[in-house]
Amino acid sequence: MHQMQPPERIIAPRGAGIEDITTLFFAMLAIVAVGGLFVTSEHELVEIIFESVADAYLQVTTFVAGTFLLIYGAERFLKVDAVAALRRDTALQVPMAAALGAMPGCGGAVIVVTQFVTGRLSFGSVVATLTATMGDAAFLLLAQEPLTGLAMIVLGFVVGTLTGWIVNFIHGGNFLRGNGAGTECPVLGCLFPEDWKTRPVDLVWMAVLVPGITLGLLAAFQVDVDAILGNATIEAPATLVGVIGGTLAVVLRVMPRNQRGPRVQSPIGASLIRRTVEDTNFITVWVIGAFLVFELSVYGLGLDLQALFDGWVIFTPLIAVLLGLLPGCGPQVLVTTMYLAGLIPLSAQIGNTISNDGDALFPAIAIAPKVAIVATLYSAVPALILAYGWMFWME
Repeated sequence: MHQMQPPERIIAPRGAGIEDITTLFFAMLAIVAVGGLFVTSEHELVEIIFESVADAYLQVTTFVAGTFLLIYGAERFLKVDAVAALRRDTALQVPMAAALGAMPGCGGAVIVVTQFVTGRLSFGSVVATLTATMGDAAFLLLAQEPLTGLAMIVLGFVVGTLTGWIVNFIHGGNFLRGNGAGTECPVLGCLFPEDWKTRPVDLVWMAVLVPGITLGLLAAFQVDVDAILGNATIEAPATLVGVIGGTLAVVLRVMPRNQRGPRVQSPIGASLIRRTVEDTNFITVWVIGAFLVFELSVYGLGLDLQALFDGWVIFTPLIAVLLGLLPGCGPQVLVTTMYLAGLIPLSAQIGNTISNDGDALFPAIAIAPKVAIVATLYSAVPALILAYGWMFWME
């Protein structure tokens, strides 16, 4: 006898759902409103905000999105399986974990943490990946100072590998194995709760990204596009594109997520565009926030942040290392922004790079808090040594 389809399959929307249409509507409304304000407003504070948003989008977001497209494209079309490679040879677990941690962003480190919890990796591998991880701040540094960014990635990998080997030598690979390990990760299903289908608004996002990447590259080569294309109607067209792109990223990040459609526990098989949009927006919000904190503190409070840190030079690396112990990428993006602005020295950036664990610390704390705390404290040891070593010998 013919059986009826389950009700959820009958009512499941095909194509764009009502949530997608609502998101697209509010995104376009925000773009029109911000664009109109940009063209008509002459207030100094508004101009500072718009310039910060545009700089964050053109100087960082476009490069982050391009990097994500390359990484996720290779992962999707070349069938790269990082987990299988991580388990393949136990002798290479620590350097493989460090390599995953050293990748820009936090995805590689999250993989290592969850694999340790399921009982497949050594504790030294967790220390290695958390030590090597720079998190989303790596994208910001790569976009602004590519050579410094690459140097930090290599440094993180080397220090992470050595630290992981030393920890395994001292404690053994099964150290703290009973603290939350041995069962399937209970939060894996919550790590990626998004509906990863491409949405109509994602196509609008990509349409803004294309000229944004071009403008970002021109800005990197010190080409003043606003001076070239400016006219009586729009004095700063490049800045306007940056404002629209940044606004769209923020709106999509704060809008309620679309909860219909098939979900996946890992976005490996997800839409390349959806995955790029979601991850780039997350970083963009933090970068815009960091840019605004810096610019508005100078404008509103009249702070001379350079003079403030000059008075506490000896403690600057220590403060950067302590900030690195905080979970999440927001504080680390702020530290990197301050380094790029010339407010803190390279020694502080080195200390923060090695000590920070980015978003990988969140699932670690949720699953195995003792493991997370001990591992991140271990990462602070080489961070302090290298940060102060660089300060005393090179600065």
